[in-house]
Amino acid sequence: MRLDKYLKVSRLIKRRTVANEACDAGRVLVNGKTAKASADVKVGDVIEIQFGTRNVKAEVLSIQESQKKEAAAEMYRYI
Repeated sequence: MRLDKYLKVSRLIKRRTVANEACDAGRVLVNGKTAKASADVKVGDVIEIQFGTRNVKAEVLSIQESQKKEAAAEMYRYI
């Protein structure tokens, strides 16, 4: 699954366009490397997002095309 879509479906970032812009700005790292929005996300990958002064680090636990709001948090685990 594309990185920008994963960020939106998992609700780490609310909108796909915002996720796309964050990737273009170099604020999203996958396994310690700057990632483009089109990067492929796999189970076990570690995603780090830089929100201004705050960093969020999460490990991918599952990948699903769509997810209800209540179950979205089960797709990742904060590190």
